[in-house]
Amino acid sequence: MTLSFTRPEAFATPPEAIVFDTDNNLYAYDPAHAEATEAAERKACKLFGLSRKEFHDAFTIARREVKERLGKTAGSHSRLLYFQRTIELLGMKTQLLATLDIEQTYWRTFLHASTLFPDVKEFLLDLRSLGIKTAIATDLTAQIQFRKIIYFGLDDYFDYVVTSEEAGHDKPHAAPFQLAVDKLGVPPQRCWMIGDNPVADVQGGRAFGMITLQKRHAGVKIAEGEQAADAVFDEFGELRHLFVQRGWMKPAPDGKPHGLPETPIMQTGGRSRVADTERLPHS
Repeated sequence: MTLSFTRPEAFATPPEAIVFDTDNNLYAYDPAHAEATEAAERKACKLFGLSRKEFHDAFTIARREVKERLGKTAGSHSRLLYFQRTIELLGMKTQLLATLDIEQTYWRTFLHASTLFPDVKEFLLDLRSLGIKTAIATDLTAQIQFRKIIYFGLDDYFDYVVTSEEAGHDKPHAAPFQLAVDKLGVPPQRCWMIGDNPVADVQGGRAFGMITLQKRHAGVKIAEGEQAADAVFDEFGELRHLFVQRGWMKPAPDGKPHGLPETPIMQTGGRSRVADTERLPHS
């Protein structure tokens, strides 16, 4: 176990609620993004007879333009806008069908290449069994973030979801955190914020008065000094162990995730939700 504390007194009592970041926190973002980018570039080059370099150079400019124009908002992350502007910069005006096709290729590939980190679902079930409320606070547009959550089979595991599109600002702005605690009905001092980003999640959550935990894995920059998270961990299983160690939760004698219901959580109306989520990326 590699869970470490910079402010152990913050963990004297269990939280009333936990807010989770999504991207690169519940799953590894970089491998999925690399595979999806490769697939989108191949599709665009095939559609328009471009070289990979031509597309990549135009995409780099397009992405920068969109981000500079929209600032720290959900739309600034939109692949649809990136691809639209890329095609325009290549001298082909606005090509709606092609833009949608390339964007769908990106996200379909991205989702298929994404895998949840170990013990995410088990930890969420633990929290449910203990009556601890949960929410997601995530940047990007609601439509794609909803798709990710459903694809991972997590749509029944969280009480609330907040996107930066709904809140009006990306983290670390206070708006997403405020909206999350408003929905949860829990003061920020009784909430944990779990995320990977040292600025968006750790600094943002700390400035809002939340107890912050940073997930550490390859490529993550750990917040340090006065901006350090209250705790740092590598695996969600370490947080499960913390709950048992502090006496907040009893270990499961049968080895099953604590709080696992007798009826599978993802069964609805006699029909498996898995089938629905497997189809979703092809929409």
